[in-house]
Amino acid sequence: MNRFARIVGTGMYAPDKVMTNADFIPLLGEDVDEFVGGTLNIHERHICAEDESTADLCQAAAQNALQAAGLSPEALDLIIIGTDTPEYLSPATASKVQHMLGAKNAGTFDVNCACAAFVTGLDIAVKYIVTDKRYTNVLVVGAYAMSKYLDFHDLYTATIFADGAGAVILQTADEPGYLASELHANGQFHDYMGIYAGGTRYPISPERIKAGEHQVRFAKKFPDDVNFENWPRLTSIIMEKAGRDISAIDFIIFTQININTIHDVMKELGLPLEKTHWVMDRYGYTGPACIPMVLDEAVRSGKIKKGDLVVLVGSGGGYAMGAIAFEW
Repeated sequence: MNRFARIVGTGMYAPDKVMTNADFIPLLGEDVDEFVGGTLNIHERHICAEDESTADLCQAAAQNALQAAGLSPEALDLIIIGTDTPEYLSPATASKVQHMLGAKNAGTFDVNCACAAFVTGLDIAVKYIVTDKRYTNVLVVGAYAMSKYLDFHDLYTATIFADGAGAVILQTADEPGYLASELHANGQFHDYMGIYAGGTRYPISPERIKAGEHQVRFAKKFPDDVNFENWPRLTSIIMEKAGRDISAIDFIIFTQININTIHDVMKELGLPLEKTHWVMDRYGYTGPACIPMVLDEAVRSGKIKKGDLVVLVGSGGGYAMGAIAFEW
């Protein structure tokens, strides 16, 4: 008998603390609203409290997804956390989240391919479900606590990045569900943006901390069209794999880095803006968390309905990319 994978619950969480664009004026000595609000469509973002960390964000989003799916934590067989702001360098954030949830029957691991980590984790979860009958319920969380790595006096990072988490429950089903996926990367961009101190190449030292190398930074400028070139390409690939036309897409969600890119890609795909959704205006850029956060909001607001063909397209540092399609 064929096994299929279907999303049966979504959830999200953002910290209580909110920073508006106006809050950066005393920090940066200038009004950032034209750049951040006008160009990127970021007007406010949520920031972790001092005692709040990635695992806390994951737990809250996961609990909301479990509630939506009508499942207890003990029903989970596997927990996958997609993040590049882990709770610790080691062990995996997923292990702590398993303990916090009380999901005693679940295996755990993390996925780190920057902002493409949620879509990648979802793709992995599908493979577990469709190939191994041991796995019935899999929790996939995208989480970001990048405020912990920000220099709040740096215009180009502090005003963009924010904190949050989004989660889905993937479950075995008798029919699709999952339709197709594609992962890709262009490693020549590995040194363009990231947190470069703290690993084995550049271990943490007082000198590197003084230089701010333990914080997120744009080391080089990405080509302006890197997402515009790749998001439509990935969408075309998975729709061809699924045997569907692009026009059949009912809803599509992109990484929430730039509203203008989303507009341009929707036009390129020939899809109306009503078939997408964004949250960066209220939550800022939340890396691997942004796609499941948009997904949860779209589901709960009724924008995504049973039977819809839903596509998720993520990209991030590395340069890592992924796309996945589901029938809702």
